Amino acid sequence: MNFNDLFNHSEFASRHISFGDQAALLAELGEESMDSFINNTVPQSVRMPQTELGLPDGMTEADALAKLKHIAQKNQIFKSYIGLGYYPTRLPNVILRNVLENPSWYTAYTPYQAEIAQGRLQALLNFQQMCIDLSGHELAGASLLDEATAAAEAMAMAKRVSKSKSNQFFVDERIYPQTLDVIQTRAEYFGFEIVVGDFQAAAQGEYFGAIFQYVGKDGDVVDLTDIIAAVKAKGAVVAVAADVMSLVLLKSPASMGADMALGNTQRFGVPMGFGGPHAAYFTFKDADKRSAPGRIIGVSQDASGKPALRMALQTREQHIRREKANSNICTSQVLLANLAGMYAVYHGETGVKRIANRIHALASAFANALEQHSGSLKIVHKVFFDTVAVDCGNADTAQHIYQNALQNGYNIRRASDTVLTVAFHEESSLEDLGVLYMAFTGETSVSVPAEAPSRLPETLLRQDRILQHPVFQKYHTEHEMLRYLKKLEDRDLAMNRSMISLGSCTMKLNATAEMLPVTWAEFAHIHPFAPSEQTQGYLEMIGQLQDQLKAITGFDAIAIQPNSGAQGEYTGLLAIRRFHKANGQPNRDVCLIPKSAHGTNPATAQMLGMKVVAVDTDELGNVNIADLRAKAEQHRENLGALMITYPSTHGVYEEGIREICQIIHDNGGQVYMDGANMNAQVGIMQPAEVGADVLHMNLHKTFCIPHGGGGPGMGPIGLKAHLAPFAPNHVVNPVVGASAGMSAVSAAPYGSASILPITWTYITMMGKRGLRQATEFALLNANYMAKKLAEDYPILYTGKNGRVAHECIVDLRPLKAESGITEVDIAKRLMDYGFHAPTMSFPVAGTLMIEPTESESKAELDRFIAAMKQIKQEALKVQNGEWAKDDNPLVNAPHTAEEIAGEWQHAYSRETAVYPLAYIREHKFFPSVKRVDDVFGDRNLVCSCPPMSEYED
Repeated sequence: MNFNDLFNHSEFASRHISFGDQAALLAELGEESMDSFINNTVPQSVRMPQTELGLPDGMTEADALAKLKHIAQKNQIFKSYIGLGYYPTRLPNVILRNVLENPSWYTAYTPYQAEIAQGRLQALLNFQQMCIDLSGHELAGASLLDEATAAAEAMAMAKRVSKSKSNQFFVDERIYPQTLDVIQTRAEYFGFEIVVGDFQAAAQGEYFGAIFQYVGKDGDVVDLTDIIAAVKAKGAVVAVAADVMSLVLLKSPASMGADMALGNTQRFGVPMGFGGPHAAYFTFKDADKRSAPGRIIGVSQDASGKPALRMALQTREQHIRREKANSNICTSQVLLANLAGMYAVYHGETGVKRIANRIHALASAFANALEQHSGSLKIVHKVFFDTVAVDCGNADTAQHIYQNALQNGYNIRRASDTVLTVAFHEESSLEDLGVLYMAFTGETSVSVPAEAPSRLPETLLRQDRILQHPVFQKYHTEHEMLRYLKKLEDRDLAMNRSMISLGSCTMKLNATAEMLPVTWAEFAHIHPFAPSEQTQGYLEMIGQLQDQLKAITGFDAIAIQPNSGAQGEYTGLLAIRRFHKANGQPNRDVCLIPKSAHGTNPATAQMLGMKVVAVDTDELGNVNIADLRAKAEQHRENLGALMITYPSTHGVYEEGIREICQIIHDNGGQVYMDGANMNAQVGIMQPAEVGADVLHMNLHKTFCIPHGGGGPGMGPIGLKAHLAPFAPNHVVNPVVGASAGMSAVSAAPYGSASILPITWTYITMMGKRGLRQATEFALLNANYMAKKLAEDYPILYTGKNGRVAHECIVDLRPLKAESGITEVDIAKRLMDYGFHAPTMSFPVAGTLMIEPTESESKAELDRFIAAMKQIKQEALKVQNGEWAKDDNPLVNAPHTAEEIAGEWQHAYSRETAVYPLAYIREHKFFPSVKRVDDVFGDRNLVCSCPPMSEYED
């Protein structure tokens, strides 16, 4: 044996992929080797010319983590008093260990299949109730991406619901600068005019909407009641961006008349993480619920009449309105919303009030001490919550104090040449108070009063109670909280139970080694606006990740900022629009989109002011190149872009992709490639090499960031050199290598930076060979699955040699026509077999799109195949009349333990209901509710926790 082999540097790849299954899988497909299989599956015309990626070999888990730790230690953890929407906080350890670090929570999929997601849905309902309580509004969403993008969504929503004919939107000059930056990016392509000014001036103009900050960026708190009334009297819709911790004490936005409220819930236990991921909250009036962006969790009932939760109004506007949509939101921040909601559950009203009062008391004590000092320091705002603005008199004094704080390990903010701000937070202590006082005054002791001081007048304090629902009052000991979290966990089916074979969503292994660095202090406790000399570890890791992604995709530059796939879509098209404008061709606003495209594609194009022109597909589901050519030539003078997914949304490698790209370039356009299916490309082809100009990469798909029940995600974009200058920058903390004047798309300069180590670690451990092997096995597993399922179900689209790419579409329509059994019945019946359903009715109604990924073993594939084959036999029993059409295991699925234990009145047995195959006996998962009634839930929309009377009953 070779001595070097004993060190097993490819150890991780063999943990990620079941190499031992290769021979059996190839034999089933009639292939002699992996090379012959790839040659028969991937068209030679799209293959990259080089034989391997320009990346190092893989590393062991231990070596990769040691390397990353060395990089992480280059970050310096100073005590952060910067504020501006990001604050040190304490995530209770019981939540840290049992939610954030628990694969039951972070490997779950978006809760479209409600019956096996009741735990997460309850957690999200708690989050919504918390937001409703704090904002005072009737309804809340289940989180948005961050505060800045939530503010941009509020602007778009205001335009939809406002009766004003104005095209101007007013922005309070006290708003966070990063929020204004993102608002301005969105407004430009909506054609809105942004007016920034003193909040009191908002009543003087004619606006369709306005947004006010509460608390202001420099800390002041003002009563917005009168100005909101004045602005609304002129037909404007008003949003308030409100600090979530301040709302524990301050009167609510709704009580001041606001139509919407939004903000970041990071302060409720979520680490700063260099800017994310964090869950934004968004609340609104009942009358506007059909116009609200993002997801809403609602209370409905199941088939037995039992209360059950679900995603309400599930078909969001980008799918309904497509090119007329003004939002492309399809990702929420579920995992982070769950953390924030559980923080409220664990602390309750008393706990969060203690924290908020402590923050305010420390800030007030600091301000009082400076006022009593004999020097020239002046407190700028008499009324504040947590942030004290201090006028130092001159720039030299301000710089001296700023440096004093730095030398003592504290970051404060330069608000202007002469004004410094100090933002107190949950982790602030009396010791911190003393050090900060010394930095400002030079004196070593500060007097602390016995009674907690306050700067908030009675007129600004809320009079209503918050967090009064029983869920916020029952779980304040760790034992009770632990059991509550376990109860919810057991109601969900996640990747730690069985494969989730969702086509297009790529639910692959999220390895433990990849997840560990997320909670390292060096990554978790860094403010996104910390001085760059303190963030060298982050910048080095991000730079290395960009180099890795360049090597994989072939692009010249990588922009990291977009914090979801939809944001990546937006940013890619934004770069194209900016490019055309810089070339004197702003008229290039026509976007060609195949009819098979994702629902967010036309919505994204519309948000950037583009005119969508649909391109036909042929009988095999591929882009109709003749139609594409005709429409490209027809719109030659104004062609801006093509949006195309590769491999196609139908799970096939289109051999004409190079020709498609050339047609667009010949007619003056740019090619945006949707990277949703990039896990079928890595190591085999490169999107830049086949002709794409820009590509977004779903790091939560191909590159192993977990779905978290519907978020977090990251959607960086790859750019050719000519588009690179048009990537987003950041107004507060400039992005390394970005061009001046390019406004932001997300609140933080590097998006959800704290989850980037997951992708860095995955790529580093897999290495150039392991990454290619991942693609090979994704294709191998998918083709094995397609071949076995084709014995019972038609496979809708195939490509070269009858092969599929990384996913296949199973056509259920013939079975439905003959038996009456629907795709929904099959999806729900799969729950009885212990599986989450594949992607249902997308991209073709009446189908299932199945993607097994490379990280599933043959044994797991065979379990799923056996389930699908048995379901076919069950459907045939219905078709043959052996089971009644209205009483069979499929239409009654899923079956709950409560139902099995009760009186049994069905023609089939209990055993058939819950143990249709032998393997299920070993690891039975019972859904906690029967089939959920979606129609009832939409007709009776309730998105808050049930009232106390229901608990009492």
